[in-house]
Amino acid sequence: MTAHARPSRRTFLAGSAVAATGLTLGFHIPFSGDALAQAQTPEINAWVVVKPDDTVVVRIARVEMGQGTLTGLAQLVAEELEADWSKVTTEYPTPGQNLARNRVWGNFQTAGSRGIRDSQDYVRKGGAAARMMLVQAAANAWNAPVSECVAQKGVVLHKASGRSLSYGKLAEAAAKLEPPKDPPLKDPKDWTIAGKPLKRLDTADKLNGKQVYSIDMNRPGMLNAAIRDCPVFGGKLKSFDAAKVMGMKGVRKVVPVGDTGVAVVADTWWRAKSALEALPIVWDEGPNARLSTADIKAMLKEGLTAEQAFVGNEAGDVKAAIAGAAKVVEATYSFPHQHHATMEPMNAMALWTPERCEVWTATQNAEAALATAATASGLPIGQCDVHRLNLGGGFGRRSSSHDFVRQAVLIAKELPGSPVKLIWSREEDMLHGRYHPTTMCKMTGALDASGALVGLHMRISGQSILAGLNPQGLQNGKDPATFQGLNASGTEGVFGYAIPNLLIDHAMRNPPVPPGFWRGVNNNQNALYLECFMDELALAAGKDPLEFRRALLAKSPKHLAVLNAVAEKGGWGKPAPEGVHRGLSQHMGYGSYVAACAEVKVDKDGTVKVLRIVAATDCGHAVNPQQIAAQIEGSFAFGLSAALHGEITIKDGRVEQENFDTYPVIRMDEMPKVESIIAPSGGFWGGVGEPTIFVAAPAVLNAIAAATGKRLRDMPIKPEELRRV
Repeated sequence: MTAHARPSRRTFLAGSAVAATGLTLGFHIPFSGDALAQAQTPEINAWVVVKPDDTVVVRIARVEMGQGTLTGLAQLVAEELEADWSKVTTEYPTPGQNLARNRVWGNFQTAGSRGIRDSQDYVRKGGAAARMMLVQAAANAWNAPVSECVAQKGVVLHKASGRSLSYGKLAEAAAKLEPPKDPPLKDPKDWTIAGKPLKRLDTADKLNGKQVYSIDMNRPGMLNAAIRDCPVFGGKLKSFDAAKVMGMKGVRKVVPVGDTGVAVVADTWWRAKSALEALPIVWDEGPNARLSTADIKAMLKEGLTAEQAFVGNEAGDVKAAIAGAAKVVEATYSFPHQHHATMEPMNAMALWTPERCEVWTATQNAEAALATAATASGLPIGQCDVHRLNLGGGFGRRSSSHDFVRQAVLIAKELPGSPVKLIWSREEDMLHGRYHPTTMCKMTGALDASGALVGLHMRISGQSILAGLNPQGLQNGKDPATFQGLNASGTEGVFGYAIPNLLIDHAMRNPPVPPGFWRGVNNNQNALYLECFMDELALAAGKDPLEFRRALLAKSPKHLAVLNAVAEKGGWGKPAPEGVHRGLSQHMGYGSYVAACAEVKVDKDGTVKVLRIVAATDCGHAVNPQQIAAQIEGSFAFGLSAALHGEITIKDGRVEQENFDTYPVIRMDEMPKVESIIAPSGGFWGGVGEPTIFVAAPAVLNAIAAATGKRLRDMPIKPEELRRV
């Protein structure tokens, strides 16, 4: 395929659908190619542009949504480039440009904590290749051996003569050179830019208001749209009376959107929203109009004892171990639907003409957004593009589905030549999410006479994300993602405990509530089920929870190392302040090993106060320790918010929570002190943004049980269950 060749619509859409599920595609990354949009400054390769004033522009294929990936990737490129960090800036290429250049930047997806770990190798090689080309250009200019030239902070030096040339003066000549085939990379121990707690590149613009998010986008002649979809899952639009609102000030058009929604377009969004609220709409609520959370729970409860289930991890003979156990311990846990609740609700701006369709939006997967836009526009993919902007929160919602992009394009098609910005109201965003899947789990443990765990059956009953988003990704009907953190091997989550007889299986039960990837995904509930039950087993065995885990993790040194680290710093085994109790948890997911020790106080009225959390992370390599610490703190805020408050309930086929008054997030006075232990052991690349979420809730729940003697098994935490008379 040439650099300009385009795959067929079918091929591209299929590839984007795979990417949207969190899987990655294999590709070769060349280090040179066509100039990006005929830029005046010649690029050295796809990743690096050096301007005449020595400014280094690093192109970022992943997206920034607060997690620091933009700065981390720029650090990796700048490290190998030997750039002057004070002169480094970044820009986003578009998925259309990527497609036109045979996917030179590879995967545009930012999800599953893969932003750095899945692209670090080829972006580093991009920086290394550019450095070698700059050095070669200088050697050519001086007619000197390249071995006598060295790059240092944006300058190439000729050691013998003391001559020097800046990157800006060498860029044009370097861009004409043949790129090296496989440039060698630095040993991380020699890093001077990567691995350091450098200031983020996006902070200043956020503080001074220069940062433009998708919701802020503006263009001359722009119109605004507000939308309402049928509030009942599976329902459709039956009718509406546009004449009732067309006379309202600023209203331009009322249009149906697909077969489920209707939008009002006006000169301002508030006028569009006000007209939409006044618009008479009749819904066909469909077959789910009576659905309730109780119905869903009954469906899941049935799966706990069903004959058929998909096996995710198995060893020995669990039935025999349980039958012959000195003591059998059983417990059933549940995890509710939860919403992403991003601060920036879903939105997109689209401009459609018969010749071209362009979209400006916040997306975690720009290639999937482009595929969605192309389908909705009815135009060839090569005549469409998506312009990426930083996200006001993603958490998986802007990766799971691009329904808001489809809607924006469909609305813009009704007003050719006019840019139309669609913004979901907070209520619309709450009612039409792609929710964290709901599951239940029945745990059965077998202890021998000495209190050792000799058997464990973990039956999960509940939703499959892939069944809802990408059924083609199922493996003979099984969703492998359901078993995150419970696998025998692999980077997405390894079950570290050595238990001779083990069975972890899944009875798939899919209620008509659309599931999606929610920060941490299935690791969240799997860690909670497993780590809380480990405490229950330790109690039944008459053993300390730390020692009980240590015995089971003896053959999993990385799991054990982070657990020991938090136990030591958290003061496990030492007296806690009066009324304060501790809880532990550990887990492995997205390539990283994490653990937490929580300190909790429970008042007589059942109010839970999380005072302190010590968190350890082994992510292999730490690109920016300061960002990792911030991510750990942020992930605990997100995880504790879910543990304390996060529950989406269904009544009459629709979500009951419509705003933050009924779906609250953690407040500043609820946030504990977080102490981070960043302990990269090297030799692998793990994720950071999601892993520590896994251990937040179970550590707190274990501490609550230690404080009250009551075991909470249903999320979120309900103070009334802890109230003491």
